[in-house]
Amino acid sequence: MTGRLTVIGLGPGHAAQITPEASAALADAELLLGYAPYLARVPERPGQRREPTDNREEIARASAALMAAAAGDRVAMVSGGDPGVFAMAAAVCEAIEHGPPQWRAIDVVILPGITAMLAVAARVGAPLGADFCAISLSDNLKPWDLVRQRLAAVAQAGFVIALYNPISRARPWQLGEAFALLADLLPPETPVIFGRAAGRPDERIAIVPLCEADAAMADMATCVIIGSAHTRIIARPDGPALVYSPRSVRPSA
Repeated sequence: MTGRLTVIGLGPGHAAQITPEASAALADAELLLGYAPYLARVPERPGQRREPTDNREEIARASAALMAAAAGDRVAMVSGGDPGVFAMAAAVCEAIEHGPPQWRAIDVVILPGITAMLAVAARVGAPLGADFCAISLSDNLKPWDLVRQRLAAVAQAGFVIALYNPISRARPWQLGEAFALLADLLPPETPVIFGRAAGRPDERIAIVPLCEADAAMADMATCVIIGSAHTRIIARPDGPALVYSPRSVRPSA
């Protein structure tokens, strides 16, 4: 008997931002796996088993989930945000590609969630209202030179950039280097948004010009959104400023 593996996005952290579809799948699961802090967001239910793991054990975690599903369990793999954005859906697919043939017969369902860049953008306006991209600054799975090439390419192409995994204890310098690279390609007043725990009680949101952006304002849980040359800030006397990227771009004369 083959079970089912459901890969679930828990959203940015506020319970109200978990979809009803995801909540139903969590309630139905017999076994829950995930990075320990994400798994702690899910209320415990009688009869469910849990297997929390470290953040760097993605392929091992995915393989454990697939083995349990192959044995007949209804398994839920939890991810923060959306599981398809620098998260567990890709790890599950990779494990299936390189795993035993029977894993390809498992019923795999991937349920979307609100990813960090969407939650942060919604708190400040519409900085992702025009063309944008998402880039992970982590070089654990790709070389840093490739990250630099991609940053330069998208900045020159006029994309708004959402940066995931911007900084960590093992990588304290890369966000600063990214800002230095972008400072040569974008106007100094380009808005930079630092968003942490968007929508939660401990939310921290800051908007600064690129010329004042400091890597010390971020940690691994921060999503950083860097506007394009067209991104604007609307000052409001009775409320916080709105940041938005116009959908229309007039051609240069």
